[in-house]
Amino acid sequence: MKRAIDAFFRLLEFLVVLCMAAMVVMVFGNVVLRYGFNSGITVSDEMSRYCFIWLTYIGAMVAMRDGAHLGVDTLIRRLPRLGRKLCFALNQLLMLFCNVLFFMGTFEMHELQRTNISPVVGISMIWVYGIGYVVSVVMGVINLHRLWQLFTNQLSDEQLVQVMESEDNAPEEVSHVAAPGSAR
Repeated sequence: MKRAIDAFFRLLEFLVVLCMAAMVVMVFGNVVLRYGFNSGITVSDEMSRYCFIWLTYIGAMVAMRDGAHLGVDTLIRRLPRLGRKLCFALNQLLMLFCNVLFFMGTFEMHELQRTNISPVVGISMIWVYGIGYVVSVVMGVINLHRLWQLFTNQLSDEQLVQVMESEDNAPEEVSHVAAPGSAR
């Protein structure tokens, strides 16, 4: 199961890179065409915006799994283990609630987005905003897994803090996307 989950998140990391590369190529290519040849690719602006939406949400899923979001932990580190556990549980429950709201909001907007066609590319906007389903489910599963780890005492005191103090302290498996040439 762990191998399948790792493969899924490697696929997500690949999609982040693919979205970023597509954005760079489309925007840079369009700039060159506009200023150099007085023409342009009509769909590049719209598609680069859609890639940016997907890149943001996919990157958030990967960062959540890896614990790579930055935060402030001054109070949490001073609490005893029971206080850390309570804060951890509250944190996970609040995020789970937000993921449920996100899923419900995406569901409520589904019909409108399905019938709303993008002006230039001509695709249904559910292909753009439907990522909300994936994000809310994946992050919700991560929240449930972390709650299960908490209630089965599988988390150390350091894992209960769940905050990375700076990008410099990022574990190698998290920082490998930003550091070209680094070995995994």
